[in-house]
Amino acid sequence: MKMRLFFDGLVPAILPVLGFGNLDELSHDSFPLSRRFFMQITHLRPVFLPVLLTLFLMGSVSMADNDSLDVWIGTSASPQSEGIYHATFDPAQGKLSPSKLVAKMIGPGFLAQHPTLDVLYAVGRPVDGEPSVVAFAIENNQLRQINAVAVGDGDACHVSVDPTGKTLLTAQYGGGSVAAFGLNSDGSLAERTELIDHEGGSGVVAGRQNSSHAHYAGISPNNQFALVPDLGLDKVMIYRLDPETAKLTQHGFGKVPAGGGPRHMKFHSNGKWIYVLNELSLSVTLFDWDADAGKMTPRQTIPAVPKQALAKEKFKSASEIIVHPNGKFLYSANRGHDTITVYRIDGSNGELSVIEIENIRGATPRNFNITPDGKWLLAAGQDSNTVATFAINDSTGELTYNQNVINSPSPICLLFGR
Repeated sequence: MKMRLFFDGLVPAILPVLGFGNLDELSHDSFPLSRRFFMQITHLRPVFLPVLLTLFLMGSVSMADNDSLDVWIGTSASPQSEGIYHATFDPAQGKLSPSKLVAKMIGPGFLAQHPTLDVLYAVGRPVDGEPSVVAFAIENNQLRQINAVAVGDGDACHVSVDPTGKTLLTAQYGGGSVAAFGLNSDGSLAERTELIDHEGGSGVVAGRQNSSHAHYAGISPNNQFALVPDLGLDKVMIYRLDPETAKLTQHGFGKVPAGGGPRHMKFHSNGKWIYVLNELSLSVTLFDWDADAGKMTPRQTIPAVPKQALAKEKFKSASEIIVHPNGKFLYSANRGHDTITVYRIDGSNGELSVIEIENIRGATPRNFNITPDGKWLLAAGQDSNTVATFAINDSTGELTYNQNVINSPSPICLLFGR
């Protein structure tokens, strides 16, 4: 359709160059204009064909620049949700299409995509199945289940894939463990290769830190270490990773302030700084990262929201953290307060300062994501069943609500397709 429209607009402009007076000279009721045009130009002298090819390629590039982005939406095990949903995002307008169900599954709470293949991974429960990792083939914006492998320690809350596409990691909040799985060359799941329980609990926050609660499983930029923030331990557990065998070896840990409750983390693009989001204290801790030694050293902890602003909230909990693609800004989400905090990153030392705190136009932002070009932020409201769109100022990092919001049942993970 796009190609036909492109040529329908192009033909009137280039007809005089090709020796035709007007469209009537090409009329034939049984053919669309674009096909009639192609039939005519096949008999033209070869000198005109390079011109047409150039114009065609220019149009193709223009259309590619305006292509929409796939948005895969993971959901909680709520009565409203039936599984994984899909929407498209128009980066030219900053608008989302309505979401639609593409795979039935119970509580597909977190998603990841294979680094090179059209394969999507989800943690949750297949219909009538046990807690598992599930691999799906992406086919024309639909999902076809390839296979599933049981986690073996209850429901996983996070999933990630290493850059080689050979190892998949999960974190289990309830079980307090990290698991590793091998991946086959076609992206399907092989066997589980590791299941490591974290032991103990810091005990600082009663009811939340009596035992371990692994919440995230990330991989260092050099693909040599796996890092697992554990909310119950107030630690980020560090493992040496062998991606070829999908094996983990205990290596060390980084420690956040007592009672912080580390949930998620992200590396800065320079590979030297780690930002850990503390769920319980609604704060961010900056660590220096020694990539060779696999060592984290804390240097700064900054609150996401002033204490006085949280005083009247019955529930408050930090949820997600993302470094802007340009490396100048950081974003974190605050449930209960229902906002996103924007930070400036000092380029000389990585330290943070708060720029603004923006309302998400929804309730309970358990997850958000930033488009690969860094121009847009999408915020998922778990309890409002919404996904809202914000423009990002690339000079200041500030967010501006784009007056675009869609309804999608219980969204708790937003993943842009490649």
